[in-house]
Amino acid sequence: MTRPAPEDVRTITCVGAGVIGGGWVAYFLARGYRVVAWDPAEDAETRLRHLVGQAWPALVELGLSEGASQDNLAVEHDLATACAQADFVQESAPEDLELKRTLLADIDAATPPDVVISSSTSGYGMTEMQDRCDHPERTVVGHPFNPPYLIPLVEVVGGTLTSADVVAWTSDFFRHAGKSVITMDREVPGFIANRLQEALWREALHMVAAGEATVEQIDLSITDGPGLRWPVHGPMLTFHLAGGQGGMAHMLDHFGPSLLAPWTRLKAAELTPELRDAVVDGCEREADGRTIDDLVAERDRGVIAVLRALGRA
Repeated sequence: MTRPAPEDVRTITCVGAGVIGGGWVAYFLARGYRVVAWDPAEDAETRLRHLVGQAWPALVELGLSEGASQDNLAVEHDLATACAQADFVQESAPEDLELKRTLLADIDAATPPDVVISSSTSGYGMTEMQDRCDHPERTVVGHPFNPPYLIPLVEVVGGTLTSADVVAWTSDFFRHAGKSVITMDREVPGFIANRLQEALWREALHMVAAGEATVEQIDLSITDGPGLRWPVHGPMLTFHLAGGQGGMAHMLDHFGPSLLAPWTRLKAAELTPELRDAVVDGCEREADGRTIDDLVAERDRGVIAVLRALGRA
């Protein structure tokens, strides 16, 4: 058997049917795939079908692909039987490194040659998980965000032994399946989005512990503050606009010294000329010809749309 093209995948095996694994099952079913699920829990099938049923109205509202049906779900009680049917495998076991290593090796042994095996791990690198696999070159991280059936992002990154063509294939597959994909150039613990979330989370806990802010104040500071801008422009373009017509260059040159102010308990990166230029150049590439005025108008339209959608305007 040779690896199918990303657009030719028909059957997906989901190993692990908890919140993340079950969310993947719902998403893949909604995209018209046949899904075979495996989970060792005795009540796994009952819980999984309940989760899919809960997610289905939202998926219907978003729009189902041709052939999408909850009837395309099969639950297998034998891992090898489940994996033997796969054109693609998505593993979503609990975050336990020893469990992941053993399970991925078992999946690798049972899955047809060349079929890609992707892990939903939220923090481990594939390098540390793939070391017991006979064919580690086909193992890759496909890190989703909860709930996977609604949040578009998937971060894709291989391990030391992962083939470059597997990383590219996996990115193409997820894009074909309707996901927004970041193909990472290198492994980093927690990947990209989780590291950013974790920085915010840690600072929030520090403020609560020190009596500097309440839980309610912290949440309101995001939902009615920068969180309204982030669906339109991420943190980098947001700060690009904070520099006015001078953009990120002015922002860094003017506010760079504040990186040393005690605004966070995280140590600031040294604002070297190289870092400054890399950030400025990155913003220009992301703006892709849009002027500051264009970006301001885009942001304002987006924020208004979000506020109206939430019934807050």
